[in-house]
Amino acid sequence: MEQPVYHIPALLNECMEGLDIKPNGTYVDVTFGGGGHSRAIMERLGADGHLYGLDQDMDAYQNRLHDDRFTFVHSNFAYIKNFMRFYGVDGVDGILADLGVSFHHFDDSERGFSFRFDGRLDMRMNRDAQMDACQLIATYSEQQLSDVLYLYGELKQARRMAAAIVKARRNETIETTAQLAAIVKPFIKPNQEKKELAMVFQALRIEVNHEMDVLAQLLQASLDVLKPGGRLAVITYHSLEDRLVKNFMRSGNIEGKVEKDFFGRVNAPLKAVNNRVIVPSDDEVERNPRSRSAKLRVATRVVND
Repeated sequence: MEQPVYHIPALLNECMEGLDIKPNGTYVDVTFGGGGHSRAIMERLGADGHLYGLDQDMDAYQNRLHDDRFTFVHSNFAYIKNFMRFYGVDGVDGILADLGVSFHHFDDSERGFSFRFDGRLDMRMNRDAQMDACQLIATYSEQQLSDVLYLYGELKQARRMAAAIVKARRNETIETTAQLAAIVKPFIKPNQEKKELAMVFQALRIEVNHEMDVLAQLLQASLDVLKPGGRLAVITYHSLEDRLVKNFMRSGNIEGKVEKDFFGRVNAPLKAVNNRVIVPSDDEVERNPRSRSAKLRVATRVVND
């Protein structure tokens, strides 16, 4: 019997090219997952190189690389700075973040990430986290639910969906993916069903895992962790993530406020490696349809004069 695929790494060659890996360098894959990107990094490292693989989901531990040059760290990537200090790392040559959800999570009904399987509404990347999607749906106000669905799912019917969820939960606890799908389906056009259900589940997942907040923390921490000349490569999958990464790489701050010196020159700690965002080729999308919304941005830590 074939083992299920944990994850297919998106934009693999483009990431390796963007990181410009030095054989003796130190790198961090902050979204280790199935280890696809990490294996490619390891292939390019020499005897003195080292790779740290971070993942908050202990399921990823089974994919760890059995190599003295690799260290698995069970942690949310928001804490990259703390763990690099813990391991005595003064600075790294590259950081890679693939913000996509692994096949493993979507395809495991017990994790509740997808409407395709009936299971408990969990959606926690870290199973030790206190709040899951079921608790969120049970406790958030109608306005909070509406905001989550609109902001993170970009759903035009967010208000009506939120009202329907609040009405339904008065009669029964909404515990399963099938229950939630049935509640919101009346507000989705049949020809948009799969797309908009995916957006509903995406919105709740982002909120459950505080994904935008931890991404902001990672980006800010990267300035302290990267060596001058080190590279930051981030793959995003929806517009809010991409906008945050784009603005940060351009300005060096979460607000995206560009500072200039007396002569009008941009004063930022990062510089984009590519002028245009990198997207998958048609061939890659055909091989891996889930990569179709992937966008890669790469920046280098500016070397101060």
